[in-house]
Amino acid sequence: MVAYLVWDWNGTLLNDVGTGAAIMNVMLERRGLPLLTEERYQEIFTFPVRDYYKAAGLDLQREPFADLAVEWTELYAQLSPACGLFPQSRETLQAVQQEGIRQLVVSASPQATLDRQVNSLGIREYLEAVLGLSDIYADSKGGIAQRYFREKRVAPDRVLFVGDTLHDWEVAQEAGCSCVLLAQGHQSRARLETAGVPVLESLSQVPVFLRTMQA
Repeated sequence: MVAYLVWDWNGTLLNDVGTGAAIMNVMLERRGLPLLTEERYQEIFTFPVRDYYKAAGLDLQREPFADLAVEWTELYAQLSPACGLFPQSRETLQAVQQEGIRQLVVSASPQATLDRQVNSLGIREYLEAVLGLSDIYADSKGGIAQRYFREKRVAPDRVLFVGDTLHDWEVAQEAGCSCVLLAQGHQSRARLETAGVPVLESLSQVPVFLRTMQA
């Protein structure tokens, strides 16, 4: 039986896919490099972020990754306030809560950014915890989730991860938890299906999926 549901944030609850592509295109345009379509963006976006920057065309030999990360973060701070939640996010969070399942967000976003976004979008009441990273380099979020559940003494087989990237599946695997992926976010359905776990069209399908798991 699922006791905890872990939501990824970007591309899962927060609809910032177009913003992510737009930010990279600003960075590419500044350097006279070819721009990305949203479809191409979904094909190359990945973790670690260094690999994504390279696939987009940025030269990490000429420019330090740390400098590029700062540039990306500054652009995200400018553009992300316009991002909203995916349709049916609040209704979905409420439906999961009514099933008696505790919910939290675990994200590769810096903690301050994550707190600001979650609070401004009015969904904090549904979440037991909001867990982000302590820096801007977005290397991994797996350890955050594992520490949380160790402290709570929650068995991994009682946790379901919901995300929109293969990294979310990898995090769930590392933690020994179940996973379902959403084909609405930063990676294409074709890429997500390589994980061999269920892939749903959108987060609004999660409550029904949960009920099938609990049956």
